[in-house]
Amino acid sequence: MLDRKEILSIEDIKLLVDTFYEKVRKDALIGPIFEDKIQDRWPEHLERMYRFWQTVLLEEHTYFGSPFPPHAQLPVVWEHFERWLSLFNSNIDDQFSGKIAEEAKWRANKMAEMFYYKIRHYRNTDARPLF
Repeated sequence: MLDRKEILSIEDIKLLVDTFYEKVRKDALIGPIFEDKIQDRWPEHLERMYRFWQTVLLEEHTYFGSPFPPHAQLPVVWEHFERWLSLFNSNIDDQFSGKIAEEAKWRANKMAEMFYYKIRHYRNTDARPLF
């Protein structure tokens, strides 16, 4: 078993993001959705995810923007969010411990719920996000 460490720096965030997306890209259920959406823009996506999680978890404000709009039209149902959460949480549990690791899992869960309900809302109303 690996020594689990706390999430304290941008290097920890990069490790979290890189190892998580390695699992996502190999996953039979959600990997193809990510590959279709991101295509050859993985470096840009990973950099954006570093900044997002750095802002959320370390309170170092490097991410600017709205995280939901790129997800609004994805062909996903709750099963996809469950898989995303399962991969995210197991990735955290395999490598990290401590208060910030627990907060990362809590925030990921809340984001998944919010994104799922917003996607359903937009599908059912033909509304579109403002940004």
